[in-house]
Amino acid sequence: MNNRSVIITGANTGLGLECARAILARDESWHIVLAVRDVSRGAAAVAELGAPDRCTVLACDLASLASVHAFTTAVAAAGLPALHAVVCNAGLQVVSGLQMTADGVEITFGVNHLGHFALIEGLRAQLVAPARIVMVASGTHDPKKFTGMPHPRYTTAEALAHPQPDEPVDGRRRYTTSKLCNVLYTYELDRRLDHGGAGITVTAFDPGLMPASSLSRDYTPLQQVVWRTVSPLLRALPNVNSLTTSGTRLAALAIDPRFEGVTGEYFEGAKPIRSSAQSYDTALARDLWETSARLTYGNITR
Repeated sequence: MNNRSVIITGANTGLGLECARAILARDESWHIVLAVRDVSRGAAAVAELGAPDRCTVLACDLASLASVHAFTTAVAAAGLPALHAVVCNAGLQVVSGLQMTADGVEITFGVNHLGHFALIEGLRAQLVAPARIVMVASGTHDPKKFTGMPHPRYTTAEALAHPQPDEPVDGRRRYTTSKLCNVLYTYELDRRLDHGGAGITVTAFDPGLMPASSLSRDYTPLQQVVWRTVSPLLRALPNVNSLTTSGTRLAALAIDPRFEGVTGEYFEGAKPIRSSAQSYDTALARDLWETSARLTYGNITR
């Protein structure tokens, strides 16, 4: 019954895994492509999902443009059902100091934004209309929301990609800024795809705070203890969700008929809302796009 494919990055754990589980349960016509850094963990996820005939695991390290290119080539050669959806879910938060990707880009920007930019650019020719792209963003990109996280600081995309050696390292701010990049990119991609006129829709999704997610994995042992102590108390706050709840909502944006034709929107959970004021800045979006294109096509070996 598999006649449509959806690619989910970071599908071996957390939100991506729950999104895959929800799609498998909702509609038997979908085939899941788990785009994961570690294929053995991807295989373990497929075993947990219990649908090996409806899942394919392919290696994709978003911290390496060469790996992303190899992945898009592998998708084209794999004989999969037609590609109708891509969920850009994988992300990280690094608080242990400045780290760089294989291409010499700051790793939070590199994985959360640039790797996904390169992925979508590499897959666009393979997408079969009607198709959907869903970017997993975060409410932390919006300074008007109380999230406990530092406000994003976007100067230029070049500065985000290649910070100065003497620049203070604030991993949490790099994370919130990368999430702003996700929203800027969503709107710019939607414009370049003629707001759905090309048969491809683009939306951004805020899954809310998910205490069970693995974003805190780079925290120090003390920070981990504090997080485990505080996180259960946060469930009474607005937009705090289980992985299952957010995964189900993310799956709906990717495949549910009720979102057919919806594009250029930012969703908080199941409803579209306004994103931050800065996320609508077309000059910033253009800078992000042009820099990302230069970094992608200038660094990758074809």
